Parts: sequence; structure tokens; C-alpha cells
Amino acid sequence: MLDTKRLQILTESAKYDVSCSSSGSKRSNKEGGIGNASVGGICHSFTPDGRCISLLKILLSNDCIYNCEYCPNRADANVERATTTPDEICELVINFYKRNYIEGLFLSSAVFKTPNHTMELLLQTVIKLRKVYNFNGYIHLKGIPHADGELMLQAAKYVDRMSYNIELPSEKSLKLLAPQKTKNSLIEPMKRLQNAMLYDKENKIKVNKSIPAGQTTQMIIGASPERDGQILRLTEALYRKMQLKRVYYSSYLPVVQSPILPTKPAGLLREHRLYQADWLIRFYGFEVSEICDEYENLSQEFDPKCFWALKNMQYFPIEVNKAPLEMLLRVPGIGAKGAFKIVEARKFCALDFENLKKMRIVLKRAKHFITCKGKFYGANNLSQVKYCLMLEEKSKSCEQLSLFSTADTALSALTGEL
Repeated sequence: MLDTKRLQILTESAKYDVSCSSSGSKRSNKEGGIGNASVGGICHSFTPDGRCISLLKILLSNDCIYNCEYCPNRADANVERATTTPDEICELVINFYKRNYIEGLFLSSAVFKTPNHTMELLLQTVIKLRKVYNFNGYIHLKGIPHADGELMLQAAKYVDRMSYNIELPSEKSLKLLAPQKTKNSLIEPMKRLQNAMLYDKENKIKVNKSIPAGQTTQMIIGASPERDGQILRLTEALYRKMQLKRVYYSSYLPVVQSPILPTKPAGLLREHRLYQADWLIRFYGFEVSEICDEYENLSQEFDPKCFWALKNMQYFPIEVNKAPLEMLLRVPGIGAKGAFKIVEARKFCALDFENLKKMRIVLKRAKHFITCKGKFYGANNLSQVKYCLMLEEKSKSCEQLSLFSTADTALSALTGEL
């Protein structure tokens, strides 16, 4: 049985990985089993940095043979070490699930002894959960770089989602800060998983599909010198070529001492801006070059959509009753849902500001860029628009929530709409 001390070490060691959201799986319960990862079976409750609080997030071991500079579990780090067994993980998951503590499992590990040995233990764990314990809840498994590809493909048949974390945005930084990892050791497994999913789709395989909820990855922001534009172009390529479900960004925290790492944290604002830009690229049709400044960085003062709008005031104000959908999507304060609502509603009558308010359009921002029936209620010049937007930006809280927030401080899940 997993004792409290090892449980504390292994769960604390796992907290730096944010690529563990639980959406996308349709695995339903089977007769005689427990758990359900279908649409209604997972509690979609997220912290602001993307972590799902309904998952048990744990490492199988934090005893690592690798020496990645940024990692608190690196081989030469002076930390308490702990390792558990597949049976202990399985018992913990089942007991926690029965007590309604969790909805699923996020399982990862340091590279314990060898990559293949670690991957074999992770594979044993997920097979036992599915076949011995009849667990049909959500499982997200972290792949191990340099492990045998066949082990990875076997595991993909038993879990809902897998992730291989890119960690650093360039091969140069990877060689400097994580010399035992290579670009190929991370990209090749992602390609093989993508091919396995395509094979299942083309052959209409319904049972034992490979990772039905897809794959994700994570990048550490601020540990290396890459600028936002380079990070976002890599993100764009991963979405396009690997069909990733999400790319997660984790602000660098100086939790370990190293002469080649920054001494200050990257800060949550930069992470927040990258998530906003990521959303605009995926769902709003923006190009990376449109939302970065001349130095390839995102604005600290304004969110990416406001930054673009302020640079392109020649396009505004637009009339909401006539503007095409593509332009509505570029108006600060109008999200994707709001834009589609406007397009549908204006077929029946001309919209005014009161109508937009009922649609929950954020008029504090949008009013500076739109007219309704020819009427304009925004600021008169660019300086005033910037001032109003800056006031609103400063009124927002960028503070990261604790997993143990009280009811008074708990927030609903972020939609990402801008």
C-alpha cells in the first residue's frame, strides 16, 4: 500500500506538468466496471493554468536518471526520492474514485532506471486498471522519451490521452538545458501516435481506439531565450501537422539552482498572453505576425486582439449590422459565439447596443470599434481608446488560483474568448 509520505512526494513532484486537461474522451462504462470518461463522466473544472482539478496527478517515480537543468527531479537535485508500483497506483486510483475524490488519472514518471523500464511499468499500470480493476474512467499518460515505440503504441490502446512534452521551444535550448533529450525523441512518438489515430479513423475502428481524446504537449516559457513569435509558430505547426488537442504553456519557476537558468520567474502574464494568442490562431483566423510586435513579442499592456485592433484602427469602427463574420471576430469584446449570434440575429432585425448587451458582448471594449445603426459610443481618438482599454486590463486579476481555494475565491472555467 502506498504510504502517505511517498504519496506526498510523488504528487508534489507531478504538479509542474500542466498538460493534463480531461476533455475529449467518449469512453463509457462497461457492465461490471467502474468509472466513466464519456461526456458526462468527467468534471471539467480547470485552474487558470490549464490543470484539471478532478484528476489524480501523480508520478510513478521521481528518481530520474536524466539531468534536465529546469527539472526539480533531475538526477543531481537534492530532493527526497520515492517510487511506487503499478499495483499501488491502481489501488490508490480505485479507492480515491470510490470516495468521489477524483474523476480520473494523470500518470507520469521520471525516467527510472531506463526509458524502457519506466514505460513498461506505466504500461503495466494502465493495463491493470482497465483489465483487472475494470476502471473505465479517464486516463492521461505521459510518454517517456527514448522508450520503445511499440510500448507507446500498446499504451495508447488503453488510455484516453497521451502527451510528450516539448518542454523547450528550440533544439538549441533542448541541447543546452536537457542534453539527454532530443527533438526526435519527442517529435517521432507524436508522429507515430498521430499515424495510429489516422489508421483507426480510416479503418473505422470503434473498440480499443488509440488515444480517443488525442494528444497534448507542454512548453516551459522563460527558461530559454525564445521569443513569443517563435513559440507560437512552433505551436501553429504542432496543431497543423500533429493535430494536437492543446499546447500548454508553463511559466518558468526557479525551483532549482543552475548557473545557466534565469534567476527570476517568467511571470503568469506572459503565459496568459500566449494562451490568448493560441486561441486567436486556432479559432479566430489570426496569423502570428499580426499579433506580435516588431521584436516578435506579445504586448504586455494589451491582449493580442486589442493589440491588433489598435494597430489597425483604419478598419474601425465597423457597423455590426453589415460587417462580415471575419471582421466581427476581430473586434475586441466579441467572442466567437457572440459573432455567430450577431450574424444570425441581424437576419431578422437591425441590432442596437441593447441587443448586443443581451447577447453578452463585452461592450466596455467593443464600443470603441463598432457602430450600431450608425451610432458610435466609443472614445474619440486612439489615445483615449488605449487609456480605456488599459484601465479595463488593470482591473482584471492575473493571480493564479490555489487548488485549495475557498468558495469565495473559486472561479468558473476560462473560455478563452477575447
